[in-house]
Amino acid sequence: MAATGQWRRMGRLFEMAPALRRCPRVYSTSPAFAEVLRLPQKQLTKVLYPLRELAQHLVTDSGSGLIEQGLFDPSLEDIARAESIFEATARNRIEYLSSAVRLDHAPGLQQPEVCFIGRSNVGKSSLIKALFSMAPDVEVRISKKPGHTKKMNFFKVGKYFTLVDMPGYGYRAPEDFVDMVETYLKERKNLKRTFLLVDSVVGITKLDNIAVEMCEEFALPYVMVLTKIDKSSKGYLLKQVLQIQKFVNTQTQGCFPQLFPIRRTL
Repeated sequence: MAATGQWRRMGRLFEMAPALRRCPRVYSTSPAFAEVLRLPQKQLTKVLYPLRELAQHLVTDSGSGLIEQGLFDPSLEDIARAESIFEATARNRIEYLSSAVRLDHAPGLQQPEVCFIGRSNVGKSSLIKALFSMAPDVEVRISKKPGHTKKMNFFKVGKYFTLVDMPGYGYRAPEDFVDMVETYLKERKNLKRTFLLVDSVVGITKLDNIAVEMCEEFALPYVMVLTKIDKSSKGYLLKQVLQIQKFVNTQTQGCFPQLFPIRRTL
């Protein structure tokens, strides 16, 4: 069984859960996360640390590349603090700003910016809607039909950063998709991180490869997010994760080396 030092360190985090639930400073404004902490340990691992849960099914961690020592290793308190950034309050306004089809139509902002890109129907809008679940006044439209997002949509997340929902590429992408997205990625000065969403059931497609090539060509720091991990069996998902992790390790330079799997529901 895979049992790296990091897995052992992360295991100790669950011992903190009862104390964190009693900590009003952290959870007085985070009822959703407090509810997650009440889950049984096995379910808690699956929800908060899906890579750790997957690694338990490896015979050996030799060459798995699922996770490297010293990478992103948040405590439960860190996760709760990050979640609070997305809670709308009088002092932390979360709001839709505007939409744009060209970079010169985008709002002129100084604060850091992050963008979400991915193939049509990869689950991009669903993820953004989940992030804004504690900001009920923010409307993120979701459609079962691919290609619903036609413009770059800008959302202000308090004083911290701006989140940009990009149109999906592939089926039913806007006609001016390339000009819109490529120009944004290449020229947006305050873009600090790009989140590239990949369907974990399908894997990295040719269109995903083009998105990767753009991020690499423009020397952008980006993160690969694997969506819909609850749609596959553990065996198939593990095979996909290992293949994608190998791709990241051998074919990319600007991609954060750790994958971030997410599920559609808890």
